Amino acid sequence: MDNYKHIFDRIFKRLEENLDPELTYHTKEHTQLVMQWAEELALKEGVTARELVLIRIAALFHDTGFLESRDEHEQRSCKIAREELADEDFTVEEVDTICRMIMATKIPQQPTNKVERILADADLYYLGTDNYSKYAEQLQDELKSLNPDLSEEEWKRIQIKFLQNHHYRTNFGITNLEPRKQARLERLSRS
Repeated sequence: MDNYKHIFDRIFKRLEENLDPELTYHTKEHTQLVMQWAEELALKEGVTARELVLIRIAALFHDTGFLESRDEHEQRSCKIAREELADEDFTVEEVDTICRMIMATKIPQQPTNKVERILADADLYYLGTDNYSKYAEQLQDELKSLNPDLSEEEWKRIQIKFLQNHHYRTNFGITNLEPRKQARLERLSRS
């Protein structure tokens, strides 16, 4: 991974310095968590060393599109990744794989292979953790910056629908995260 430290340093600096301060969920810290969760899932899913590199790079770039706009940020993230990786030692096929992983995080998620499933699950890993409320609150604050009239009741409806429509795709996600997410959905639906 040391071969790519300069890429991580450069992108983290851009995220830290240039993300809109109203982005309270899609932050540098979110990117770091997604990288951590992606690596954890990748190791559990038994990927190759090179696949792990590609997964970490895709996790790094997956929300960089927010540097330009909230709209179509996944496509923008792919464009940024292609630009940033053009002079690195990635093949065209590897950069395509990175972009397909990034696009697999677009809601509704539609990953088609193991590496895409890993990044998709990493991006929404928090839904099945004890830290759900913390990250959901950050996302709610971010959405309120776009829609100040977003009521608590509407936010609850959004969350219930989102949790109903989301599915983990990795073995670890299905076995360990999905049951916690379902329990949260049941509690939200009853409240």
